[in-house]
Amino acid sequence: MEQLGYVADHLKLLGDKTRLAMLTLLREREWCVCEFVDIFDMSQPAISQHLRKLKSQGMVKEERRSQWVYYSLNVDDKPHVQAVLECMPDSQRILKWLNKEGPIATCVPDSSSCSS
Repeated sequence: MEQLGYVADHLKLLGDKTRLAMLTLLREREWCVCEFVDIFDMSQPAISQHLRKLKSQGMVKEERRSQWVYYSLNVDDKPHVQAVLECMPDSQRILKWLNKEGPIATCVPDSSSCSS
């Protein structure tokens, strides 16, 4: 029964379209928080909250580089999450759905902000 709760908690997180889109984008590369802010047109605290939830369930890993935090996918041990992500469209379709053409911000390692 513990496995049911484990899987149910993960699927609950995937029930949010922003988190599902984030994980789908993370299939292809790592992303910085500032890039997600631009892509999803959300505040940095809102993006961080979504990523905190994903990290708490072990679905993403984070790496700090200077003041920027980069996230990468961490679902190798979660076949149920992998199965869901395999059904998702590629990053270009997700970005088109969000009315974005691609990453519109890049984090500059020695800067205090992202550049557009």
